[in-house]
Amino acid sequence: MDFRLTPRQAQLKAAARALTDVIAAYEIPCEENNGLPADAHAKIRDAVLDAGLQAVNMPAEWGGAGLTIAEQVTVQEELGRLTGALWDMVWRPANALRFCTPEQRERFLVPVIRGERRDCYAVTEPGAGSDPQNLATTATRNDQGWVLNGEKWFVTVGDHADFMIVLAAAGPERAPTLFLVDKDTPGIEMTRVPRFMHTFVYEHPEFTFTDVQVGEDAVLGGVGEGYDITRSWFTEERLMIAARTTGAAERALELARDWAVEREQFGAPIGSYQLIQGMLADCAVDIAVNRAYTHQVAWEVDQAPVEARKTLHAKAAIAKLAASEASGRVIDRCLQIHGGRGYDRTYAVERLYRELRVDRIWEGTSEIQRLIIAGELIKRGPGVLDLPTA
Repeated sequence: MDFRLTPRQAQLKAAARALTDVIAAYEIPCEENNGLPADAHAKIRDAVLDAGLQAVNMPAEWGGAGLTIAEQVTVQEELGRLTGALWDMVWRPANALRFCTPEQRERFLVPVIRGERRDCYAVTEPGAGSDPQNLATTATRNDQGWVLNGEKWFVTVGDHADFMIVLAAAGPERAPTLFLVDKDTPGIEMTRVPRFMHTFVYEHPEFTFTDVQVGEDAVLGGVGEGYDITRSWFTEERLMIAARTTGAAERALELARDWAVEREQFGAPIGSYQLIQGMLADCAVDIAVNRAYTHQVAWEVDQAPVEARKTLHAKAAIAKLAASEASGRVIDRCLQIHGGRGYDRTYAVERLYRELRVDRIWEGTSEIQRLIIAGELIKRGPGVLDLPTA
């Protein structure tokens, strides 16, 4: 076994850290203003393109960076250090866009890869969160294509994106289907922009769709394929969450360690006290174990045959569950080490404390991850725990 980063991964890690350092200058303005102005978006866009880290999940022949899953994890781990979810400004088009027809690719995907357009994924509904099969948004066929009616919640980047990937129940069969829809299509209304616990450089608006007419060419990947396409996206995105939360936890530990060394109470640095030392040690354990497993599963995804897809779906669930919950423990300890200063929004540990909480909810709650893992164990036994063999 060789656990060293490849020369390519080491290069990507350095490039991602350098880009992270550039973007980090915008953390406090993003926190203070609940977002960034257009000129900041433009500057960060140019920095992303200069770094060559645009669309890391898309093939190089389409203009993306063409990274493997293991390489993407290496990049996302560094970007996860950013607060304000500024990591999301280093755009990764929705994996569903890989299923575009050549014509759809030129209209939607290629401009996203170039940073000229932005997509958002509209899946969740008032009654369809953890259980997407409660889908109420409908697509009815007519002589011009399809008519969409329904409501979507938590549409991340919905305020900034200019087109949407909408999941709807199509036809009388209610076949789960994805549609590519320009946001300015008549009948689409952004009805509410909730203010959530964290500060996010983009918003998560709610939308209604009232008799929204789209053409037959709006179908992405085929009628009835919506769940399968979305599920494949979940496997990769859950690994990226595991990577980002691990990177966030490492930054928090670095800050807490420095604070413990520099902060004196009772005539000595607080890092000299065993209770603080224990918290620092526990943070290191949580980070090290989850980094190793996340990189392992990412490598497995790159190497695996198609028949291993379901087991890898469960392994990605393990990675997401373990890393997101561990990062919550880490940041809680690190904030405690900072004492009252840790409750100050100008300190990164405070911002990370609020922001990491959602990672136990979105892209599948911790409870859903446990159900996926248990389902794999019950159906196929403990093979989900196995290491791959040559």
